Amino acid sequence: MSNVFGRILRLTSFGESHGPAVGGILEGMPAGVEVDFERIGRQLARRRPGQSKLTTSRPESDEPEFLSGIFEGRTLGTPIAFVVRNRHARSADYEHLRDAYRPSHADYTYEQKYGLRDWRGGGRASARETVARIIGGELAGMLIPDVEVTAYVHAVGTEELNRSWEELDLGRIDDHAVRTPDPAAAERFAALIEQARREGDTLGGQIVCVVKNVPPGWGEPVFDKLQARLAAAMLSIPAVKGFEYGSGFGGSRMHGSEHNDIFLPEGGTATNRSGGIQGGITNGMPVYFRVAFKPVATLMRPQPTINREGKRVEIEGKGRHDPCVVPRAVPIVESMTRLVLADFYLLQKIQAHGQT
Repeated sequence: MSNVFGRILRLTSFGESHGPAVGGILEGMPAGVEVDFERIGRQLARRRPGQSKLTTSRPESDEPEFLSGIFEGRTLGTPIAFVVRNRHARSADYEHLRDAYRPSHADYTYEQKYGLRDWRGGGRASARETVARIIGGELAGMLIPDVEVTAYVHAVGTEELNRSWEELDLGRIDDHAVRTPDPAAAERFAALIEQARREGDTLGGQIVCVVKNVPPGWGEPVFDKLQARLAAAMLSIPAVKGFEYGSGFGGSRMHGSEHNDIFLPEGGTATNRSGGIQGGITNGMPVYFRVAFKPVATLMRPQPTINREGKRVEIEGKGRHDPCVVPRAVPIVESMTRLVLADFYLLQKIQAHGQT
């Protein structure tokens, strides 16, 4: 199983949803970086369950324990190991799934690959694993403090913002539990999520991420393009079904004369349909992209499926589940973006050193 992300800055995650703990090891972090533990805590709080009525009620505090790699508040240059204990798992909620496969989950595919599976909350396939991504990503962000990474909910179900990120006050993202900077849209999104919860159903949505102050020159040509690494990072997040950057699929409907960015004499461009990336390398403009999330697969109402014997059965979700994961996924998108960018930052430093 592939549990490692990154080239120079490498995050290894481990643990299952209902095991003793989840955690990770971050390697490649330079020595001497001051660690902002409060920043890590804030980002974990944005991801953790039980934070509002729009999320699962599993009351995990998500307090990390750092086991190595940090001394007197600074990184040592050695592997940073950390764990977060699972203190409120209720495995009995999943007993009825011991022999049944949940539709659109990884239950069947994991069992086909490994011959067995952890049926308690999805095991390794659970979004509980993303705790490690938050911690690793926030540590990575401390390497590139001038780079601003901001994500927000752009759409829930069929409702979406009708304004681009340039028109929004991104400082208001956390004003509402939905995590969108448009107050009116936040209320609409919340109402949709509440309705889905009452009906025992779920919703998907979209997240936009904007990265400012990225210097030109980060990224690689051909197989290791920045957008390719960002896409890999986003598509590795549970429930993600799509990724587009810059003009995305909309750009395919334009003429070249309409789509091409216009460079200004004083530097920069009048438009940024490239999404801040050209040839796989940053051009100094803001990088922006959009990530699509599917509806949560666990429904709190009966639905048909099959069991291990291939017989049709009916199951119904029990316990604590999100009716929509998108608000809690905002910090995950940000942290994975920081992991990608910090990795390219280190690569750029190595290449620059080799050229001197």
